[in-house]
Amino acid sequence: MTEFAEQKLLSKNINPTAMRLLVVDYLLGGKTALSLTDIEKGLYPSDRTTIYRTLKTFVEHGLIHSIDDGTGTPKYALCSDQCDETGHHDLHVHFYCTTCKVTHCLPKTKIPMVSLPGEYASEEVNLVIKGLCDKCNRH
Repeated sequence: MTEFAEQKLLSKNINPTAMRLLVVDYLLGGKTALSLTDIEKGLYPSDRTTIYRTLKTFVEHGLIHSIDDGTGTPKYALCSDQCDETGHHDLHVHFYCTTCKVTHCLPKTKIPMVSLPGEYASEEVNLVIKGLCDKCNRH
């Protein structure tokens, strides 16, 4: 486990248990958004239910965000430092590659503000662009 992983957990008021350290360390090493199954395979023979509960805790504390990329399986990725238990404040675009089936966070590509009519109140914003990622587009 890295000391950086422990500091990430402590900065979000998350108790650094062995499983939480394993999961955050695994997410820190990833370059793409990962599903529960991806994480479970990477941390085999860890318990799926414990990993799920860990991910849920991380989302609630603003350490990671859940991405609905349209595949029916949520993906998870680390949040920016500005996210916390009050909400996810880093609204960026996600990209799903239709060839390699990988979901990427594009933190430098912000979701534009959308004005809603009348009494509408947004609670969550998710923008997923689908197409070919840079690697698949080169082939």
